[in-house]
Formats: sequence, structure tokens, C-alpha cells
Amino acid sequence: MNQLPKRSETSPDHRWKLEDLFADKGAWEQEYAVAKQLLNQIGQYEGKLADPGKLKECFELEDELSLHVERLYVYANMRHHEDTAEPANMALSDKSKKLSVETGEALSFITPEVLSLPDDQLDKLIDNPELAKYRFTLVEMRRQKAHVLSKTEEALLAQAGNISQAPGTIFSMLNNADLKFPKVRNEDGEEVELTQGRYIQFLESKDRDVRREAFKAMYDTYGKMKNTLASTLSANVNKNIFYARARKYPSALEMSLYGDNIPKEVYTNLIDTIHKHLPLIHRYMKLRKKLLKVDELHMYDLFAPLVDEFKMDITYDEAKATVQESLKPLGDDYRKVLKSGFEEGWIDVYENEGKRSGAYSWGAYGTHPFVLLNHKDNLNSMFTLTHEMGHALHSYYSDTTQDFRDAQYTIFLAEVASTLNEALLMHYMLEKSTDPKEKMFLLTYYADQFRTTVFRQTMFAEFEKIIHEKTEAGESLTPQALSEIYYGLNKQYYGDGMVVDQDIEMEWARIPHFYTSFYVYKYATGFSAATSFAKQILEEGEPAVERYLSFLKSGGSDYSINILSKAGVDMSSPEPISQAMSVFEDLIGQMEELTK
Repeated sequence: MNQLPKRSETSPDHRWKLEDLFADKGAWEQEYAVAKQLLNQIGQYEGKLADPGKLKECFELEDELSLHVERLYVYANMRHHEDTAEPANMALSDKSKKLSVETGEALSFITPEVLSLPDDQLDKLIDNPELAKYRFTLVEMRRQKAHVLSKTEEALLAQAGNISQAPGTIFSMLNNADLKFPKVRNEDGEEVELTQGRYIQFLESKDRDVRREAFKAMYDTYGKMKNTLASTLSANVNKNIFYARARKYPSALEMSLYGDNIPKEVYTNLIDTIHKHLPLIHRYMKLRKKLLKVDELHMYDLFAPLVDEFKMDITYDEAKATVQESLKPLGDDYRKVLKSGFEEGWIDVYENEGKRSGAYSWGAYGTHPFVLLNHKDNLNSMFTLTHEMGHALHSYYSDTTQDFRDAQYTIFLAEVASTLNEALLMHYMLEKSTDPKEKMFLLTYYADQFRTTVFRQTMFAEFEKIIHEKTEAGESLTPQALSEIYYGLNKQYYGDGMVVDQDIEMEWARIPHFYTSFYVYKYATGFSAATSFAKQILEEGEPAVERYLSFLKSGGSDYSINILSKAGVDMSSPEPISQAMSVFEDLIGQMEELTK
């Protein structure tokens, strides 16, 4: 087993340059002192926000303070992520978190105070030229007003906050700590304990007995806890309905969409459009059955490799060059920024002892973004690189175009830029590939992304919609009811071409996302929007690129749905999802050609 290098042993060429944010810890401490000073000044505006001049000063101070706090927080935590065991950076991270909480508390009077103003006074503030820079903030506050309660009611809801986290916390404890799975045999016939982490590895095994045994063991274990888990999920649904009713929303779904100002049609359109295209996933299942050479396709066959592992060794330098080449359709300016990201210390490349796992793009306004990777020389890591650089360039463009307050884009938009880069990389590799084995490997990799990100997440979204509607109508969510709904959806989505094993009816019990309700649809809409953009860029060229860059530059300066719509992707219509489906259909066609 190779030892991981210590942080100090890694090459400076492969480390991010956090000095671009703060020259050293001394500079960080100086800025911390400034932030503390500003923090003490914010209270002077309490009770004075009806005056446009004072409101403007208060907003300006809020921006100045928030920017300092963001810079301090991001730097301290990225230093901590370089080596999570290093005590000085751990202390710095804690210090920044405390400051962030204090700031949130100090600023918490602003929104309630503005909202307590009479409607006509609020409308005057919105139209006041002196406050033009803060118009979107004020319009957004005005929109939220219908759902903000009196001071005492808000205080009561805030106190209920801890109780409302209980279903998610209990599920997490059960799922991650208390549930024990049996031992199953691996490919070498050895008995190995089944864990959440190993489950997917077992399902990716070439040995069908290994897959079947792991699948059965997983759902038998959940089945034994079905009453407890049904109560926990039901409690979470009831919590959502309680808040929706308290805040006067028509339903829990509409409450969750309201934050991003997403029309309900976006959610229902996604489900309806995917229903129309279910024959495509049924066709893909038929192909999967043929490629696996099995008489019956079972649920435990969904992750089995369709082609022999095609070994693709791709060094970091090769990955950068391929990504750079694949993003040519986005034009010279995009590639110039990408190049500076590769060459000027944006990226922390390799794993070292104590480094945070996974990958992300992060940063603070006013400095270029940073990207954390744990790069391995393989295909997955190359896709991770282009994905994270998609986020980074989105942040770069919005930060350099928008004011601090309007630069932050929503989660609804976040996955579009990253997934678009992946779509263009995949297109480039498929075009370039001459080896049928390599081509098949890439096609199955991409087709499975459609299956897991679009179809599966939409099925999850539909399940959430059904269980909330049933509870709102006064029905109770017994384990039998939950399993019946979930099993029925699997039958509908996967079709008659495969055996939908009864065990899958318990899968609802192990999905953590169901405790962050109505979130998963964003994976499917984000993927569809990105695929739609990629299709337009590849077919139209320059005009589509211009629209896309304007999307990247918009940050959070308008509602997400409007930002996408202006750029040529109208998520309130079925069109982007249908465009994504035509790409999926083309993939299946190419795979069918190769298997003739």
C-alpha cells in the first residue's frame, strides 16, 4: 500500500495558491479584526430602516461585513481542508465559523424590520432611485412578505426549529450508525460485512451471485426496520406540511419551490415529460439485458458493468489538455479563463495525508475561484476536473460581472455549468474514439448518467410528490403504503422488459435525500438544462455560445427560471427535457449499432 505524502511533501505546482486570498495568517487576523469592528456597528441601524438613506447605509455595511466574513470563512476552511488534522488550521476554521454565526445573528433584524413596513411604504422603497442597486433584494423581500408571520409567531417557529430537525437526525443515526448489515460473499468467496459504502461495489460486481446476495441482504435489513423507518419518513412529511400551513402556502411542494421562485409547472412538467419518454429507458433496459447476456434482467443488474472494464490511464496533464480541447465550442474567452485556472494556482490537485476527500469548487468574491481535487489518473477524475472547472468558471464570470450581492447563483442553477462541461467532454471523446470497445465504454458511462440523474431522480421526485399529497389529503403513510407506491413507480419506470424484484419496494427507506424534501428534482432539471445548452451550442455555434455566456455572467441577479429562459432554456416548458431525451435516444441508437 503506497503511503500518502504529507502536505509538506506535495509539489507546490500542484497546490492551490491561497495566498491570492490572504498573503499569510497575519493578514487574515488583520481582516478578522476589521470584521469584528464592523459587526459592532450594524446595530446602530435597528429601528431606522424606514428611512431610505439609513436603509442604503445599512445595506452597504451589510455587504462590506458579509464580504469580509466570506473571505475569512472560505480561506480558513480551505486551509483546514488541506490537512484536516492540522491543529492551527482547525482552530482558524472554528474561529471563522463562530464569526459567521455571530454575523448572521447581528444581521437578522434587517428582513423582519423591512417587512414590518406598510405595503405602500415598501413599494416606495422598491422604486426609490437611491436604492436602485438593492431593488432585487427589496422585490424579493416583498415577495416573501405574504409568508412571514408576526414577530411572536416567527419566534415560536424558530424555537420549533430544533424539533423539526429530529426526523432527519434520527434517520441519519439509524442509517449510518445503528443499522448493521450481514456478511455476504465477495467474488473470491470470502465473507465480507456489507456496508453502505460497499453496497454499490457489490452491485458493480461481474459475479451475479454476489450482486443478488448483496441486494437481498440490503433490503432484508431495511425490511426488519420498516415500521420505524416509515414513522421517521412520515414525521418528516408532517413537519413539511406543518410549516407549509403555518406559513400559508397551498402545499408543501409549493413552499419548497417558493424560495427559488420556481413555478410548480417546472416540477410537474419534468415528471410528465419523463413519463412520455419512458419507452426510451425501457429500450435501454432491453439493450442492457442483451449486453449482460441474461435471460431475465433484475434490479440487482442495473449497476453491473456492460462492457469489460476499459482501462483508460489519463495523466493530469493529459486530462487538462483534453478538457481544454473539448471546450473549444465555448469560444476563445472561455478557454483563456480556463487556461489561467489551470496555470495560475486555482487547483489543489492530488491527495495527501489528512486532505478532505471528494472534490469541490469554492471561493470568495473578489478573488478567483479555487478547486479541490483528489486526482487519480483515470476517466472519472478527468470528468471531475471538467465538472469542477464548470462551477469555477460560472463563479468567475458571475463575480466579474455582478455586484457582490447579485453574484451568488442558486443551487437550481449550480449544476448546469458543471454538467454542460461534462456533456461537451463526452461529445468530444465519442467523436474522437475509433476503438469500438472504448466507444462502448463511453456510451454506457453516459447512458447510465441519464438513467441515474434524470430517470431515477425524477422517480424520486414523483415519490416525494405522491407521499406529501397523500398526507395532505389525510391518508397515513404506513410501511405497506410507502412500499406499494415505491414498487409501483419502479414497475412504471423500468417497464415490463425487466423483473422488478419485490425487495426494491424497501428502497425508499434508505434514501437520505428524502429528508431534504423536494431537492432531487434539481439534479434532473440541471442535467436536462445542461444537455439542452450543449445541444444548442453544438448545433448553432456562436449565437448559442453568446446566450450561454450571458447565463454564466448573470449570477443571481434575477430569478433562476428567468436567467435560464433569457439564455434560451425555458424550464417551464417540456422542451429542454425533450432535447435531453433526444440526446439519450441517440446514445441508445449508437449502442445498438455497436451490438449488431
